[in-house]
Amino acid sequence: MELERALAIDVENVCFRYRGISDMFFSKLNLKVAKGERFGLFGPNGAGKTTLISLMTGLFSADEGHIKLFGREIGTKDKTVNKLFGFVPQDLAFYQELSPVENMEFFGAWSGLDKKAIKKRIDELLPMLGLGDVRNKQVQKFSGGMKRRVNLAIGVMHKPEILFLDEPTVGVDVQTRLAIINYLLELNKQGTTLIYTSHQLSEAEGLCEQVALMEDGKIIAQNNLRSLLAEYNQDSLEHLFLNLTGKGSRN
Repeated sequence: MELERALAIDVENVCFRYRGISDMFFSKLNLKVAKGERFGLFGPNGAGKTTLISLMTGLFSADEGHIKLFGREIGTKDKTVNKLFGFVPQDLAFYQELSPVENMEFFGAWSGLDKKAIKKRIDELLPMLGLGDVRNKQVQKFSGGMKRRVNLAIGVMHKPEILFLDEPTVGVDVQTRLAIINYLLELNKQGTTLIYTSHQLSEAEGLCEQVALMEDGKIIAQNNLRSLLAEYNQDSLEHLFLNLTGKGSRN
């Protein structure tokens, strides 16, 4: 029998409410993600995807329950847990007036890398992500797709074991989307656990092995994608999404 894979993420009985709101947004939420998985979180706007990622990355703090990355609790005095993960947010998170190299030097140092390691990662990542020819140009002059590539490069500077991706390809052209997805697949082959959310469901179907569908702060379905499609007699992730949430057309 195949040995069970170690848990990369363990969300256990998590409760969370937004400040000033009496009702719990998450109530006893549970989620487990195995090491090395390509895991997708999907749901309508407001379902809780970004909130859950914010909790798993320590941007928000749970009111109750535990969130562990490789057995280490997030949001505690153990700051080494922060080096386990990288985060590529939906909003562009870098300094527009700086170049890719300058941004990567800054965020690499911020994540604890020394100068030698930073230079090595820059020299690896820029050609790989199609940024070699613009390495010293101001990012504010870049197209949206090029900025997305910079966002991704910053998120993986320190070679995280878990990579959280919140709409990493929003607003990009087909070539950039393909380049980003291919890079993510290569990262996963090397052992990186991917936690991914997007409204690009056709893209997600090719990337994610395991999925969880969310609605109104609850996980309403979770399993291997093929198993879910068979269970609900659907032929695509998009149809599964519309069938289970019933709110796919809302804003």
